[in-house]
Amino acid sequence: MSVVDEVVGMLGDPFMQRALVVAALVGLAAPVIGTYLVQRRLSLLGDGIGHVALTGVALGWLVGNAMELTPHDALAVPGAVVAAVVGAVTIELVRQHGRTSGDVALALLFYGGIAGGVLIISQAGGTNANLVGYLFGSISTVSTGDVWLTVVLAGLVLGVGLGLRSALFAISQDEEFARASGLPVRALNLLVAVVAALTVTVAMRVVGVLLVSALMIVPVAVAQLVASSFRRTMGVAMATGVVATVAGLSTTYWYDASPGATIVVLALAMYALAAAARPFVRRRPSGPHDPHPQLDDDVQVATPGSR
Repeated sequence: MSVVDEVVGMLGDPFMQRALVVAALVGLAAPVIGTYLVQRRLSLLGDGIGHVALTGVALGWLVGNAMELTPHDALAVPGAVVAAVVGAVTIELVRQHGRTSGDVALALLFYGGIAGGVLIISQAGGTNANLVGYLFGSISTVSTGDVWLTVVLAGLVLGVGLGLRSALFAISQDEEFARASGLPVRALNLLVAVVAALTVTVAMRVVGVLLVSALMIVPVAVAQLVASSFRRTMGVAMATGVVATVAGLSTTYWYDASPGATIVVLALAMYALAAAARPFVRRRPSGPHDPHPQLDDDVQVATPGSR
């Protein structure tokens, strides 16, 4: 059988059709919010939210078991959404009020999320093995309902991340200037946290909560090596995410490997290739730029290295 026939056969498989749609949407949406997290130096926020989402999965399992739903994990994803949003909002409020440092708050999410998930799933009659699919991804179990849920959540992430790009970029770069410009900084910060939570739950099926942050951050790291502006960085990151997820999933169609781990390894390989090729690629020197283009009387300043 030729390569073309094998590709056609893969695309004709209903399971692969659903999985590829979900993977492409996740690869497209995750780097969008990841771009803002990198700008705000909150790259590990996705990991913290993912651990809290694990507790939500266990809570959904517990409720589904009590309601005698079939399957018992029918409420796992909705539970993860609720828990992730609550956790993300909590850490943002803690960060805003300065009650503890950001890294301590993230550590609390890490440990509390994992411990809560393990304890609750045992109370629900499940085992730690039931959590493996959520820890490392379980795209093989994607149903038609999961596809539509992913479409809705990914649409929300893309709508907010792209539709409010100027405002979100402003608060990511300079909160004080954004506040002085009249932007609702606190509300926008909370919105970023909520969208990050939605992104985690979207990507949970594909790469799992332990690797979800990689899909949000690594494509952005790749884009930063080859792009010279925020807009281009986001665009390249989205393209990188789609290539990594689709190629990684397609690879596991022919080779027996974990889809989540394969996707992340491919993304890391793309970063390594971009880093190796960067010294040989002549980049256009950046000229003077306006740090606050919203102000007509603002001065032009030169970027480092443009002199």
